[in-house]
Parts: sequence; C-alpha cells; structure tokens
Amino acid sequence: MAGRGPCRLNSIGFGTWAWGNEFVWGYDSKTDDGRLAATFRQALSSGLNLIDTADSYGTGRLNGRSESLLGGFIDALPASRRSQLVVATKLAPFPWRLGRRGFHRAFDASQKRLGGHLKRVQLHWSTARYAPWQEAALLDGLADLVQAQQVDELGVSNVGPRRLRWMQARLMERGVKLRSVQIQWSLLSPGLAQAQEVLDLAQSLDIEVLAYSPLAFGVLSCAPAEAPRPSTWVRQRLFRRLLPESLEIRQLLLAIATERGASMVQVALNWCRATGTTPIPGIRTPSQAMDVAAALTWQLSESECSVLNQARERCIARMPSNPFQSR
Repeated sequence: MAGRGPCRLNSIGFGTWAWGNEFVWGYDSKTDDGRLAATFRQALSSGLNLIDTADSYGTGRLNGRSESLLGGFIDALPASRRSQLVVATKLAPFPWRLGRRGFHRAFDASQKRLGGHLKRVQLHWSTARYAPWQEAALLDGLADLVQAQQVDELGVSNVGPRRLRWMQARLMERGVKLRSVQIQWSLLSPGLAQAQEVLDLAQSLDIEVLAYSPLAFGVLSCAPAEAPRPSTWVRQRLFRRLLPESLEIRQLLLAIATERGASMVQVALNWCRATGTTPIPGIRTPSQAMDVAAALTWQLSESECSVLNQARERCIARMPSNPFQSR
C-alpha cells in the first residue's frame, strides 16, 4: 500500500464486561477465574494500564463480580505497580438511585469491591431521554466525590454532543474537570454523524474519548473465511447478521494485517487510535492481552486509514445502538 505517514495516536486500555457476564459472554467462575487472573497479569506486563469496569458488570448472584475479581487481582500486585494503574468504574443510574447522594452507597460498594483502588468514577449512561431530572443531581453527586477527594477523576458514558457540552459546562462551574467520555466506536458502530460530533467536541474541550466495543463484539477479529459460533445466543445472532454484511471491511483488515505482519485485532484497534480515541477492548485470555498490546508498537498510515474509512462509509453493517445513548 502506498504511504507510510502515521495518523495521530492514542493509547489502549481494556474492559472487563465479560468478567462475570453469563448472558452475553458465557462467564463460568470455575473455568474462567484462573484464566482471567493470568489475563490481567499479562495485560499489565504488556503495558496496558487503563482498566474499565462497572458496578453492573455481573448481575443477580454475580452482582459486582467484575469489580470483585479486578480488586482481588490488583491487591496481589506490589504497591508500586498498583500506583501506575488507572482503574475506572461506571455507576449505573438505576431508577432508585435518586438525588445528589443517589450514587454514594453504590460508590462505597464499588470502592470496597475494588479494594480502594479506584481512580476514576463514571456515569454509566445518560438519563436525558427518559428522566432528565435525575441526571443533574447524580452528576453533582459525582462531582462532590471528586471535590471531597474520595476519587481522583470523573468521566461519563453514552452521551451525545449536546449532553456532553451541558455536562462539561456544569462541572466546569464547580471547578471539576471532565476527564473522559465513552462512546461505542468501531468500524461497525452506529450513529456515525453524532459520534463524530462527540469526537470533535471532546477534542476541543480536552476530554479523552474511550472507545468501547472497538472490535464489535469480536466480529472484526474474524477472518473472511471464518464462520465462528460464539457460546451465547446473543452473540450468535449478532454474528449471523454482521459477518456477511461486514465482509469487505474484514477483507481489508486482513489485507492490512497480512502486509503488516500483525493481526486484524491490531488493525481495528489502530483505526480507533488513529481517529483520536482510546480503545478499551474486552479481553478474556492472556493471548488476547498480548495481541491487544501489540497494537501499541505500530500505527496505520494515512492511506490505510483512508481505505478503511471509505469501506466503513460503504458498509451497511452496523452494531446495535445503545438504547440509553443521549443526544
């Protein structure tokens, strides 16, 4: 391919949604926990220091499982290594979490599960579309936690440009910096125009954009000739729809990966980095951790970015939209 000029770059973190999720990811504590511990160690030894979790990752009898596993893994580290991590959790604005102190019990529970190793707290999604009166008080409560020095940083997730601007202005009045915003972002993500608005606005306001689902639930890691069958019906249904429709993009990912001596995963993540986001792919095995971290060792050229962007515009395949995404 012509051209080797680099695109701009961001770092890479990793997500832990699958750590405790049976419904989508088929989590089984008996078979998974040891492997997840090894995955965590490999991720850190490979240089991945940003870790994203949430208090809703693991429901029912597995309530808070992701945070609990993560907290235990971090406790086993030397203090010097723990201090290098950015552990970020998201608190869900459930209907019963009301008022300025609506998150305080949830925050305390997350801190306990994480062993006190929490650096950034995030609003998991916006309530602007169905309960806008709930959101302002909860956001103020999170700002209170930062100002009381109970947590260092504040972020938000699943907000559109209009809500992001409102949140940033409200926090700025308090003297609290909005550190990050999470959006679904990949070569197959929906809502392209609105997501691009968020990217442009975040850049102008110096807010880091964390790209969740950067591999589209694993679809973008599948070679064109593959026909994998995921372990859960949720992902099976998604793969049946997206694999045929994403063939051109996956062919390009494979072509670039082959030329680069890399993987399709690395190409997809480096596309996210080139757009100015920090991808946070979910990882469940040590080999996945190594593969993700290897994307940090190289970057796409401008021409490679352009080819992928053009294919993305032509592609009719799109991941499902988050129902809580605000405008």
